[in-house]
Amino acid sequence: MKNPFIESERLYFRPLDFNDLNGNYVNWLNDEDVSKGNSHRIMPYTLDLAKSYIENAYVSTDKLILAIVLKENDIHIGNISLQSINYLHQNAEFAILLGEKKYWGKGYSKEASYLLVKFGFQTLNLNRIFCGTFSENMPMIKLAEYLGMKKEGLRRNAFYKNGKFIDIVEFGLLKQEFFAKFQNEGK
Repeated sequence: MKNPFIESERLYFRPLDFNDLNGNYVNWLNDEDVSKGNSHRIMPYTLDLAKSYIENAYVSTDKLILAIVLKENDIHIGNISLQSINYLHQNAEFAILLGEKKYWGKGYSKEASYLLVKFGFQTLNLNRIFCGTFSENMPMIKLAEYLGMKKEGLRRNAFYKNGKFIDIVEFGLLKQEFFAKFQNEGK
């Protein structure tokens, strides 16, 4: 493991670094399948945009953006973040992108999401974590529900992609709800 920040049984998180640009990272955000349920792939994602994103991640005080890496082979399979962190109001927006498709359906998104949300509540002392996703993005909706997030609203026709308007479903989770859900599940 290089530079582990947080780790679980199969994964560890580390800061994004410029070496990640040598892998598939830029391709993920141009891939139709990977970007189907999110705001990526509206415009071509370039190496320069990725470099700027990584540079910004290092200096930002309101974002925690991390690479998801498999322990067994040190492969960067996705990114996960808490964004728009507001320390006064103790809340943040959660986001995840599992870019390596051959690792889909193996529980890595659940494992990574649980780990970061728990970190947000325990270590960053957040009280609320929220996310929004396309109404058609069933994997993200199921992930939000797995974490114990409650549907809080719907932003109708809020995003335009692939020639149509898409609704965005808003979810939120409070610290006490998260720990009540997972206290008896061995996690």
